Amino acid sequence: MVIRYERPYSHAAHWARRLAAFALLLFLAAALSHRFGPLTTPHFLALAGSAAAVSLISVLLAMVGLARLWRVGARGGKAAFTALLLAAPPLAVAGVAVHAWFDRPRIYDVTTDPYASPPWLKVPLAGQDFLPRPPVTLADRELQEAAYPGLTGRRYEGALDRVLQGVRKVAQAQGVVFTRESGMENVVTDLEDLVVKPETNGGGEGEPAIIPVPSERPIEQGLLPQVGGPDDVLLQGEWRSLLFGFRFDLSIRLREEEETTLVDMRVASRYGPHDLGLGAAFAERYLKALDAELLGIAGD
Repeated sequence: MVIRYERPYSHAAHWARRLAAFALLLFLAAALSHRFGPLTTPHFLALAGSAAAVSLISVLLAMVGLARLWRVGARGGKAAFTALLLAAPPLAVAGVAVHAWFDRPRIYDVTTDPYASPPWLKVPLAGQDFLPRPPVTLADRELQEAAYPGLTGRRYEGALDRVLQGVRKVAQAQGVVFTRESGMENVVTDLEDLVVKPETNGGGEGEPAIIPVPSERPIEQGLLPQVGGPDDVLLQGEWRSLLFGFRFDLSIRLREEEETTLVDMRVASRYGPHDLGLGAAFAERYLKALDAELLGIAGD
């Protein structure tokens, strides 16, 4: 009589593979809907967190399956190994996010000028759902200075119009879309000052030329809201992270001082009380690209 040995069947290993496949599909669907569709960041984080939790359960079941394979030779080794591979992406993303949450300061708004940051032309508003965000305080600015000491403004030895051209060019290369702007009349005035105009006199020789009396700017008359200095150029735009499409709002301020132009910027995540360090990373990358673009006129 032939004795056939039947290997035990590991239900844990096969359930691990099913759960891991479901979690990966959920994570990919949420990521694509957030990056290219209408899914908002709070809902994406909820779905991604759920996918990570299911992936963690599948990993535990896969470990049970591998343990049974080692002890009694139960079938399910391939299923357990596949479950571990499928569970890796959601868990890896969750792990990076958790590490950044505790490693980076809990702030969502960073700026190169902590005590006089560029203002918003229109304050960004978005439904935060279960991610309430507190107002920015002086303590937040101090946390930023301690965490990102290299995030400072730039001063370029160049005219306002030349620096503005570089700011726009770098913004386009970085995927920034400007939605609002203010103070463009200062750039036009700066360009018009370069045009040589013939002198005209109001009468005969010896009579003084007609000197126009300047009128008040509309901003001084209270017709426009006070959003910056009277000679500032303000640009407000939007940026999305490449991989998952997290939304950020940014404001760039250009101020001409004597023969130089000062550039400051502000970056704020649109959702949540913590930007996981993405805002500061983008600001530093943008400013380095601007330095390279304006290398010929960059000053200290």
